[in-house]
Amino acid sequence: MRKRWFRLVMRRRPIGINRAGILIILGFLFLFMKFSPKTIISGILYKMNCMSGFLEQRDFNMIHCYLPVVGYVDSHYIETDFLSDPTYQAQAQIEYITLNEEESHGEEETEEEPVENGGEDAAQVSTVLTPVKFTYNELLDFNSLLSRFYTVTSITELKKDKFNVSEGLNQNLTMIGDNSQPQILIFHTHSQEEFADSIPGDPNTSIVGVGSRLAEILSSQYGYNVIHDTTVYDYVNGVLDRSKAYTYAEKGIQSILEQYPTIEVVLDVHRDGVNEDIHLVTDVNGKPTAKIMFFNGISYTKINGDIDYLQNPYIQDNLAMSLQMKLLGETYYPGVLRKIYINGYRYCLHFRAKSMLIEVGAQNNTLEEELNAMEPLADMLNRLLCGEKAY
Repeated sequence: MRKRWFRLVMRRRPIGINRAGILIILGFLFLFMKFSPKTIISGILYKMNCMSGFLEQRDFNMIHCYLPVVGYVDSHYIETDFLSDPTYQAQAQIEYITLNEEESHGEEETEEEPVENGGEDAAQVSTVLTPVKFTYNELLDFNSLLSRFYTVTSITELKKDKFNVSEGLNQNLTMIGDNSQPQILIFHTHSQEEFADSIPGDPNTSIVGVGSRLAEILSSQYGYNVIHDTTVYDYVNGVLDRSKAYTYAEKGIQSILEQYPTIEVVLDVHRDGVNEDIHLVTDVNGKPTAKIMFFNGISYTKINGDIDYLQNPYIQDNLAMSLQMKLLGETYYPGVLRKIYINGYRYCLHFRAKSMLIEVGAQNNTLEEELNAMEPLADMLNRLLCGEKAY
């Protein structure tokens, strides 16, 4: 018996592959021929991301393959329905920016200093006295436009069927309502973002303070009616959790818009996260100024196509706004704006047609550089809302 068992064990058998094995091998070969290995790995990690809720990884270069100077928002954000915590109630903190009654706006404005140009104060922040504008036809070259003004992550793509450039350039983005009611909402999904010289625990020295400065300029210099939402959405129960911040912010923003339906513009102000040897700074009128980037989510990935649970009826409007702002910035403040960043998610841009996510500098900028950047940003926005185009 032992010898027979030994012979059975030691007998060599040819290794065969059944039909199922052949189909599996052919399937893998097809995938590697149709998709790059990085795309396949990205898809696997994306699915893992959705199952786990959040990947505790700082370096997402392998996944997104984007420039190393961009990544803070992506690496701290996975937007899914099931991340919503029904027990969470944010303590709303809204600062209503009242207009200075001593400032002359509206009907009292003279022809020499029309409200749409912001008067003398606005002229002081303009760096280009005789701006050279773009030609309309040159902007219609989609591939050229994409390479000049956009950074697109590898998980998504921006094609002509996703963005009608001609319609975007012709879109009217002027402010419709008057300033008797709230017009602009500024908030911060990531309120805990700080800078090189921020004072820990002092929101005035964080991205919240930067938002306050923007609200102040838009109100005092340009006469807009602004609400600044300083509610904390990313620090819940003593824990920093940026993966759920967008879900929490949605509830707060929706509540504010229901209370103030006259709001037309919604701005989510952030700062980026970059390698320490990169300093996003330039000079505007002799002032060190943090560089600015506009950020669009298009609710679309190469793997999943349109993301149904991240519906946004205003994707075309969002893209039109960031492009028109980018062109105004290149005209009046060359060097201040980085390329527009396109990714596959939504980022709370679905509440209003005039919605933007704005990245101002990064963690290694100083507060002074950040605050200085609000002057050109406010000027660009005012020009846009007054109907000015850079072409």
